[in-house]
Amino acid sequence: QVQLVESGGGLVQPGGSLRLSCAASGFTFSSYAIRWYRQAPGKERELVAGITSTGDRTNYAESIKGRFTISRDNAKNTVYLQMNSLKPEDTAVYYCNTVVQFYDYWGQGTQVTVSS
Repeated sequence: QVQLVESGGGLVQPGGSLRLSCAASGFTFSSYAIRWYRQAPGKERELVAGITSTGDRTNYAESIKGRFTISRDNAKNTVYLQMNSLKPEDTAVYYCNTVVQFYDYWGQGTQVTVSS
C-alpha cells in the first residue's frame, strides 16, 4: 500500500534551518508529483511546495518563497524540503502528500517548532 513517512522535524531557533524528508513506498514514486503541506495550531492546512514527478518544475507558497526548497531523489524514493531562515510563523506540522489513482495519501506529519 502507499506509504509516506516524514522525518526531520524538530525545535530550531529563528533564522535556523531544517531539512525534512518524505520517504515513499508502495507506488511508482518517479511517476507522481509530491507536495508538502503544513498545518499550524488553529489554522487550516496549507500548501507549502510541490514538485513534479521528474523534478523539473516546482511551485511554492508566497510565504516561503526564497527560503524553502523542494527537491526529490527518485532513486531513493524520497522528497526533501530544505527550510532556511526559519521564522516563528513557520511553526506547524508538516505533511507530504501525493495523489495516486485519484486517491489522496498523506504521511503522519513531522512537527517543526521555531522558537527561541
